[in-house]
Amino acid sequence: MPFIANTDQQRQQMLREIGLRPEDLFADIPPELRCGRLNIPEGISEQEVRRQLTELAGKNSTELVCFLGGGFYDHFIPAAIDALAGRSEFYTAYTPYQPEISQGTLQAIYEYQTMICRLTQMEAANASLYDGGTALYEAMTMALRITGRNKIILDDSVNPIYRVIIESYSRNLRIEFVPTRNDDGLANRCEILENLDAQTAAVIVQNPNFFGCVDDYRDLSVAVHEKGALLIVSCYPLALGILKTPGAMGADIVTGEGQSLGLPLSFGGPYLGFMATRRQYIRKMPGRIAGQTTDAEGRRGFVLTLQAREQHIRRDKATSNICTNESLCALRALIYLSLLGPTGLQEVAQRCADKASYAYQRLTALPRVTSRFHRKWFFNEFVLDLPGPAADVIARLVEKGFAAGFPLSRYYEDMDRSILIAVTEKRTKQEIGMLAEALEAQL
Repeated sequence: MPFIANTDQQRQQMLREIGLRPEDLFADIPPELRCGRLNIPEGISEQEVRRQLTELAGKNSTELVCFLGGGFYDHFIPAAIDALAGRSEFYTAYTPYQPEISQGTLQAIYEYQTMICRLTQMEAANASLYDGGTALYEAMTMALRITGRNKIILDDSVNPIYRVIIESYSRNLRIEFVPTRNDDGLANRCEILENLDAQTAAVIVQNPNFFGCVDDYRDLSVAVHEKGALLIVSCYPLALGILKTPGAMGADIVTGEGQSLGLPLSFGGPYLGFMATRRQYIRKMPGRIAGQTTDAEGRRGFVLTLQAREQHIRRDKATSNICTNESLCALRALIYLSLLGPTGLQEVAQRCADKASYAYQRLTALPRVTSRFHRKWFFNEFVLDLPGPAADVIARLVEKGFAAGFPLSRYYEDMDRSILIAVTEKRTKQEIGMLAEALEAQL
């Protein structure tokens, strides 16, 4: 068993300081999901403890056919990614402050930044953001610094998890948030333009948005820039294999969740937030940036540059408190993109779109199942309305072996019957057909 240095007395003291009892620490876990005390006899060997815990953990192992999305997706991960990223040179490397002994890591970061720029069609990228939601928050604060304004227009078709992160991080900041309701699944142009004024720092939108709908923000970018504000676009990087890039739409800052680029699904991480921007704003961008240079002998080399972080010399003038080393996750994304190349990325994206279209046709053909939005274009996600509460149907389908989708009632009050379904390149026609049959049986 692991050694825990805290004594019983110290644990009681910590609980008194925060004003909680031990059971209060688990208040957010539903009672039916709590296991109570583990019935493990005292004095048994480590081998015996491991065997019992492995048996208990095995009861949680249920292989579900995954149609879940909402920002995190079940994509295929080539074996080469684990093999290369798991090498000790990368796996055990720390933050590369000393370039003379960190050239491999620094070059990997530099190449990752280059690929993010090409993928988004932007001019500069960083490599140290936690996840897609954190990246979007950092983009927002970056826009506040650039414009000197304090008003943010945030459409509700942006991932609600990201919106919760932004609002939580900003709770003690003097920021005026103006939420706008989506217009039949797309960003609401009318509401955005009504609220766009000389105090607006940025408009935040997403493509494909949380509902899977695909949009083109070129018209919006013109209106935003006329008011001196910035356009921030959160995007799904794998979708950029076939969709118009945020850079081509006139975005000023682009963020997203890099999990779809070779990172496995997990309980909240580790994931990868990415950010890219225009060259003119690079000194306002948070996190670390790897740059290319030459040494005293004229040889190509790599260094960390523009390190405007709180533990460096700028201190209170730092652009962010982001100080983690995301280079291992960034390395996985780099290897993934390198293995696929432009053609492979396009093929994977097209497969996702085609299979989602097939699933959409199969499921909307079921009696009393309808499309929530009247939009022609979506990527690999779509929203359906069911005859009854979607959360109940999803729970019953879990028993049939399907993680059928995401119940939108969790974040949208008027979507009790709506389900968000995601289809990746891993899903087969057979699995889609089985989902359709299982869903029909529940209606």
